[in-house]
Amino acid sequence: MSKGKVYLVGAGPGDIGLITVKGLEAIKQAEILLYDRLANPKLLDFASADCEFIYCGKLPDKHTLRQEGINDLLVEKALEGKTVVRLKGGDPGVFGRVGEEAEALAKEQISYEMIPGISSGMAAPLYAGIPVTHRKYGETFAVVTAHSHSKEGKPILDWKSLATGIDTIAFYMGVANLPYICDNLIANGKSPETPVILIQWGTFSRQKTLEGTLATIADLVIARQFSNPAITLVGDIVSLREKISWFEKKPLYGREILLARTGYHLSGLSQALTEQGADVIEFPKWKSEKVPVNYDMLNQLYTYEEILFTSVESVSDFFQLLLKENIDIRNLNADLYGLSKKTIAALNEKGLMAEVNDQLEQNDKLLVVGDHRVNKYQYANCDVFITSMNTIDEKYLPIIKRMISDSNPDTIVFPSAQSVKMFFEEESVATLFPPEFLQEINVVCMGSQTETAAQFYGIQPDEVAETATKKALIECILNSPKKG
Repeated sequence: MSKGKVYLVGAGPGDIGLITVKGLEAIKQAEILLYDRLANPKLLDFASADCEFIYCGKLPDKHTLRQEGINDLLVEKALEGKTVVRLKGGDPGVFGRVGEEAEALAKEQISYEMIPGISSGMAAPLYAGIPVTHRKYGETFAVVTAHSHSKEGKPILDWKSLATGIDTIAFYMGVANLPYICDNLIANGKSPETPVILIQWGTFSRQKTLEGTLATIADLVIARQFSNPAITLVGDIVSLREKISWFEKKPLYGREILLARTGYHLSGLSQALTEQGADVIEFPKWKSEKVPVNYDMLNQLYTYEEILFTSVESVSDFFQLLLKENIDIRNLNADLYGLSKKTIAALNEKGLMAEVNDQLEQNDKLLVVGDHRVNKYQYANCDVFITSMNTIDEKYLPIIKRMISDSNPDTIVFPSAQSVKMFFEEESVATLFPPEFLQEINVVCMGSQTETAAQFYGIQPDEVAETATKKALIECILNSPKKG
């Protein structure tokens, strides 16, 4: 068996938009993907459906997978002929131990590539409104580990050079050793009044900051119970934040949103919310499985006068099938309809005109196209063409659970009545949320039909977007302050 290849990829600091193009391409072709806690799990959405995920972070009641074990796994999977991606938060070459992993692969003569990522020591300050260099405030910059492998875990550094020779210093994961760091910098010549800022979960909407000086910051950390993961930035350049802070001014900054989805395509709604500053977790992750093709219906497509598409996915699946079967869409004589504006937009993207209509008369001239969840009783008097079977991808459930634990969502958005039904009736989804969950979180529905569905299950939404637009949804969330 020929050996596989390993890609050692930097995931960037958190915001998935900061992944490099080359890093994203590696994720898309991965057969095995090893990732750690600081790599945003949303990047796994870009992997293939059959990619195997291996979590290298700490699980409840278990120890973190040791570095030697990670090295062995990379070698083992590559020797099986697999394409392997090791996805690491930030840049793999900055305190990412990529050198050790590369050494293990080189020893076994396994082909590998190192793909840089944006380091959190530069990205987190910038998202907090602080460039790490500036002509007036600091022209030298250092990144420093804030702990060591010594028994005490204290960093072993040239404190004199840091204190007197470097304008701006970024300490990685420095919260635990902060008193030791501040004392040594002051003792070696740094002014006690030097500004300091801690940036927790940098580039996420849950990014938090804590400002002080070398003399005060350690006590502030204790008082505010500030914790890792965090970057500690020391230097006069911190004062620029007051003038050029930008990320925290986004309308939805600080909002943690769950977005229920019923199809396997990533939502444009999620991207719109993210652009406005929110962290968004789309759940659950669906996978599409093929179903036997109904050739009788395909062969008589030209006889239908109306075709109703029930979802965006049904449009994509249907026309892919036509292409595969060499069926010319010009053979269609039917008027086209969709159940939602999103479905109509999907048809429009293919150059086809269509209308929203859920009240079509059922007869043998109507064809309804959708996945296996189409209610055949609702469409008992017309033909139903099943394009695929959409099922929840179970391997993502523990990933979503960890994401929810890290982010502590304040809002859940139901974009359709089907998403409400899924939330309450899909057993694997219900296990993620205890019964009191919806009492402790803002519930936002898109449209009156979604609101009615929520009320059917005993939930009164906090806000309802009367129009299915991104603008209306954002206004709803802004009008729905966090509970608790």
